[in-house]
This record gives sequence, structure tokens and C-alpha cells, in this order.
Amino acid sequence: MKVEGAWRRTIERDGHAVRVLDQAKLPYAVEWLRLVTLADCARAIRDMHVRGAPLIGVTAAYGVAIALAEGTPLDEAIRLLAATRPTAINLRWALERMRGANDAFAEADRIAEEDVALCGAIGEHGLPLVKGAAKTGRARVLTHCNAGWLATVDWGTALAPIYKAHEAGVDVHVWVDETRPRNQGLLTAWELAQHGVPHTVIADNAGGHLMQKGEVDLCLVGTDRTTRSGDVCNKIGTYLKALAAHDNGVPFYAAVPSPSIDWTLDDGAAIPIEERSGDEVRFIAGREVVPPGIPVANPAFDVTPRRLVTGLVTERGVAPATADGLRVLFPEHAR
Repeated sequence: MKVEGAWRRTIERDGHAVRVLDQAKLPYAVEWLRLVTLADCARAIRDMHVRGAPLIGVTAAYGVAIALAEGTPLDEAIRLLAATRPTAINLRWALERMRGANDAFAEADRIAEEDVALCGAIGEHGLPLVKGAAKTGRARVLTHCNAGWLATVDWGTALAPIYKAHEAGVDVHVWVDETRPRNQGLLTAWELAQHGVPHTVIADNAGGHLMQKGEVDLCLVGTDRTTRSGDVCNKIGTYLKALAAHDNGVPFYAAVPSPSIDWTLDDGAAIPIEERSGDEVRFIAGREVVPPGIPVANPAFDVTPRRLVTGLVTERGVAPATADGLRVLFPEHAR
């Protein structure tokens, strides 16, 4: 996608290293990090210089390749990388795939290319949903967190249908949640602005109000892990958007590439929820905004039960958020 007018990907191989767009600096500065060691890759994932379940998986795959090139044992590399972020299933998926690779860098390259193809296909399958949402001549789509190309290698998941619609000439406007405490919604706003897609940033808790006023036609979010039964784990606050959408009759879809599906889990309650440092809430731009001594909790994700999900947009089509719905599209994963 576009970065300051140039077509780039979020991660690019550079010999036995990779360059990644440093998302910790966005949207205020565009800087690239060169990851040359296993420790670099682990730090980039853990400290959210790269973020988004698909991109985390791809970065981890390259981390394994880099580790093997520097002589680190495979099991040690996988153990270190697996401990960086517990919720996104793409991390585990990519690491297990790298375990069986003959040529590690070639396999990581394949995983990256496949991610681009998966996201492009999600865009095509989700395009009719955006077109169909244009009840007033304009499709007004609310998204939460950042599930655009910054969260993947290219295209994105939840934003891929929006980009496809924009390219097809559909009049689309995006309501962009800030997504506190790390404000990933500002990353969504930044990348939409790069492409000229009309959008408005809103406070996290404004979504329900907009739905009550009839100003949202469609909710479209990403996922960090979706169970085989259709429960969707995503950035904290997604569940509240789904509740508001359900109450106001607004369709609520999750964009789900198959590597984000945990085929071992039936119940979303079993998904491990990452508890991040309370300092992300306590400090804003280095200034302490929570009085000293007051406890802060900072869960990074929540789970939206399948009963609140209208459907799942995958690279193979749109499925009901049910075990049977996913089984039809992915029969190879049926029990």
C-alpha cells in the first residue's frame, strides 16, 4: 500500500535481515527498523513496533530464519518468540510452520506472500458487504482498532474490503475508533488518509451513539484469534461495539484469515487474554495522568461471542459465525 506516496509493504526482506515500518512512531513519523537478530525480532513484536496478528506471525517467521542464520537452536528461537504476545494465534501458527521448513528464509517469504494473497481475497469477498451497506448512497462503516495493511503485510483484513470498495468507486466513509490506550485507530486514520479514503476519528465510546442515530451501516473489525465455533477475540472494546450493533440492528462482521482461526478451541472463554502494562494507561506522551498509587488494569483484548457476529469474512468466502459455517469453507479442519 502507499507510504508517503510510495508503494511499500510493512515488512521487507533485506538479505538475512528484514526492514519493518516502526508503528510505535506512527502517525507522527515514518521510520523503518532493520531487524538483524532474533532479539531484535522478539523486541519488535513484544514492544509493538510491529503489531496486528498476521504481521506478528510473519515477523516471527522471519525471526526464526534470522535465528537459525545466527546459529540459535530452533527450539530456543521458537520458545523466545512464542512468549512475546500470548493472544494472537498467528504467532503460534507461523512458528509451528517454521518448525518443518527446509529453507527457513524461503518459507518465511512464502508466509509473507500468502498473507498478501489472503488479505486480497478477504477484500474481494467483503466488497459486496460494503457495497450493500450503501443505504444512503454512501457506505458508512465503523471499524475498531487497526486491521488495515499496517496489521498485515499488505491490504489488511477489515480494511481490505474498504480499500477494494474505494478502488471500485463506491462512496465509503469510515468511522475510526481511537482505540485507547495505544490509539491504534490513529494508525487506521493515517493509512486511510494515505489512500484518500474519507474517514472521521471518534472516541472509543462514541460508536453506540452513532448507531442509535442511524449513522452506521456496517461494523467491520479484525481478529487476533477466532475459535472454530465462531467466537471472535479482538482489541479490547470490540465486544461493546458488537453489543451496540446488535441492539441497533447494524450488521457486525469480522474479517478472519484462516491462520487467525484456532481450530483447537470451541469456547472463546479459553482464549488467553494479554494483560499489558498499566503504564500504557497511566502515562500519555510521557505525562502521568493517573494519580500515583492508584491500580491500573490493562487487558488488551476481549471476546465477542458468536451470537453477536453476523458473519466471518474469510479468504474463501463469508461464513456464518458457527462451527458448521467455518467447516463448510474449511473442510480440511473438520474433526
